[in-house]
Amino acid sequence: MISYKSNAELDLMRHAGRILGETLAYLQGFARPGVTLLEIDREADRFIRGYGCIPGFKGYEGFPNSVCTSVNEQVVHGIPSNRKLREGDLLSLDCGLIHHGFWADAGVSLPVGTLSPLAKRLLDVTREALEIGIAQARVGNRVGDISAAVQGHVEAAGFAVVRQFTGHGIGRDMHEEPPVPNFGIAGHGPVLKPGMVIAIEPMVNAGSPEVAVLGDGWTVVTIDRSLSAYFEHTIAIQEAGPEVLTAIPEAAATRRAAVL
Repeated sequence: MISYKSNAELDLMRHAGRILGETLAYLQGFARPGVTLLEIDREADRFIRGYGCIPGFKGYEGFPNSVCTSVNEQVVHGIPSNRKLREGDLLSLDCGLIHHGFWADAGVSLPVGTLSPLAKRLLDVTREALEIGIAQARVGNRVGDISAAVQGHVEAAGFAVVRQFTGHGIGRDMHEEPPVPNFGIAGHGPVLKPGMVIAIEPMVNAGSPEVAVLGDGWTVVTIDRSLSAYFEHTIAIQEAGPEVLTAIPEAAATRRAAVL
């Protein structure tokens, strides 16, 4: 059953989304050689708690940390470790928090130093796919319009969308109805209505779309070990158009990077 949020509930989700956007802006400054994934996780946990919110991922179905850190061929759900970032790595951060009982969920892929031309193109296409998907998140459209737009952009660029994992509705639970795949047929699926809130999250591979889960039970990797990128925002469906609740303030990211 799809949950439609009241104006008061949307206000709480806006606040949660704003804090998560600030969190990701802050964490972007740590995407540099020599920083460990556990350092990023500790900063995420500290930053979120500093705003009086709960790091939603920590303990979620047994996940041990506050942020997912996935590098290169790791698609999503990477567990932070003492691994140090290296020049040329492609780092994906997936983060969620809870504010007054409501979730926000978002993520970015980031360059560590200078990327290879392939990695940069993959990152750009994945970011564009999210933007194109968001543009379809309008009242009267269907979930399939989002899915088809994302898939079409990715495949036209010669890349592949992951099919085993999808976006989702979000609210009092991180995963609510409806699922929001990154592939599909325009005009199909649930109708988008005011009060719906969804997480759109393209996961894009440079090679095969197939993925596997490592022995830790969490980290998803490309089956052919090709590069992968990921972007995500929490979106409220509004009469005036899609509202990005987890927008990342670019100025904050720039300020953070400048002092490191």
